[in-house]
Amino acid sequence: MSSFRPVDPKQSFPEMEERINAVWKQNRVFERQLEQREGAEVWSFYEGPPTANGRPGSHHVLSRVFKDIYPRYRAMRGYRVPRKAGWDCHGLPVELEVEKQLGISSKQEIEEFGIEEFNRLCRESVFTYVEEWNRLTDRIGFWIDLDDPYVTMDSEYIESVWWSLKELYESDRLYEGHRVSPYCPRCGTALSSHEVAQGYKDVTDPSVYVRFPLTDRDASLLIWTTTPWTLPGNYAVAVDPGVTYAEVEIDGETLILADKLIEKVLGEGVTAERTFKGEELLGLGYEAPFPGMAENSGVFRVISGDFVTTDDGTGMVHIAPAFGEDDYRAAIANGLYDPSSRGPEGTLFNPVGLDGKFDSRVTGFEGEFVKDPEITAGLIDHLRKAGRLFRASDYEHSYPHCWRCGTPLLYYAKASWYIKTSEARDTMLAGNEKIGWHPEHIKEGRFGRWLENNVDWALSRDRYWGTPLPIWECSADDCEETFCAGSIAELEEKAGAVPEDLHRPYIDEVTWDCECGGEMKRVISVIDTWYDSGAMPFAQFHYPFEGKEEFEQRFPADYI
Repeated sequence: MSSFRPVDPKQSFPEMEERINAVWKQNRVFERQLEQREGAEVWSFYEGPPTANGRPGSHHVLSRVFKDIYPRYRAMRGYRVPRKAGWDCHGLPVELEVEKQLGISSKQEIEEFGIEEFNRLCRESVFTYVEEWNRLTDRIGFWIDLDDPYVTMDSEYIESVWWSLKELYESDRLYEGHRVSPYCPRCGTALSSHEVAQGYKDVTDPSVYVRFPLTDRDASLLIWTTTPWTLPGNYAVAVDPGVTYAEVEIDGETLILADKLIEKVLGEGVTAERTFKGEELLGLGYEAPFPGMAENSGVFRVISGDFVTTDDGTGMVHIAPAFGEDDYRAAIANGLYDPSSRGPEGTLFNPVGLDGKFDSRVTGFEGEFVKDPEITAGLIDHLRKAGRLFRASDYEHSYPHCWRCGTPLLYYAKASWYIKTSEARDTMLAGNEKIGWHPEHIKEGRFGRWLENNVDWALSRDRYWGTPLPIWECSADDCEETFCAGSIAELEEKAGAVPEDLHRPYIDEVTWDCECGGEMKRVISVIDTWYDSGAMPFAQFHYPFEGKEEFEQRFPADYI
């Protein structure tokens, strides 16, 4: 009969763990396990990298325990399980940390300080807490190769990312587009859809019902909006031609709105004087919503919109193409704006700057942040004094904020570079079905829904510390020459010398003469840091320039 020594009731489990850890290290157990499995079937594990400019927390312990258990089990079953560590180095989190250190909070202040010095501090900041990360990794017994990590800011890693971007560019899946994207005015850059999803907050905003007086009859279109700040950018009003609308007499004035929304908007007992289809409204003109303020080049007429609903509001939508995706498409479809034109119709009226503040065309509000509650109150008061405000009330809803700095986002029309991820929607959905998700509900839940509603990825970021977008364009107005670098060698072939450090501002200084006589200059954007992370399966090996065999052995992953 087996017997065991009595367990000391005063046994210190932390001390026991440290003794075991010491034995593992003294005998090189992790390294020897890999050596013994040389030639065995590979079980591929990918380490999703942390950023070491922040301290590790308890949630990192939990995730790293999971990352350790499964590779250990597979190694004990006879597989060879390489475990390469990695560090995520780029992006807004790093920049914002440096901004805090410097006591600054805007892109203008960064550029006054100097991009070179700012990025030097970002590079230093990246590994601020690397020793704490290493101690945590060691202390919890997480077996991973910390001696040869991949580092996303290294030139070899960036070169692999550039290669992949050129593959997309040459297959017409990386393109420049002018469209409405979620935009953070504090950080001064567009955000991707998955970043937006991380920053929604429940807020209370003012909602207003506004009169838009028709120019050919004594009646007003009644418009509802929860973003009064967009009204100075109005171009048109959209209706559904097939919906029944009504003229309503109330307190001596005639208002027009969807028939089914009369009671909801105006209350019980109010009836229609006349009903008609929305088609009758198409082409009618109206007065600019902000009299006395700068009027834009819009024609102020009623147009058709396939996105108009009668679920809420008034069954009519005020169209400000610079501030809404549906608005933008409707303006193009109805000939109010042509992004391909170099004439007046190719200039989109936008009275809000990249800093989120009104410009001089919005009289009385120049230099004011559009989402400032006091400014919103001022806009509403302006409508009231002009006789345009029908009603104002508070409206509770979920609104997107920057996931990093907490600033309310604006939907803002600007040029950005996009990846055509929408083209691969069906392929990604099919791939999602093959993944064993834990917890399982993520497959059809949060991740699955995100894939189903996938839109093209807004890749470019108008920032400083990140992988530079490897696109060069000719500076001449009448030349459309563009070049995408897929390697350092390709860039050297065009420009001669290329800096060892591929970051800004050094890479911005790489130029060459275009055949037309103009100068080829880099598009100053960097890319979304999540693309850096997503490139890890191949970029960690410097593929395709090196590591071809190792990449092919370990792609795709068995466990992430």
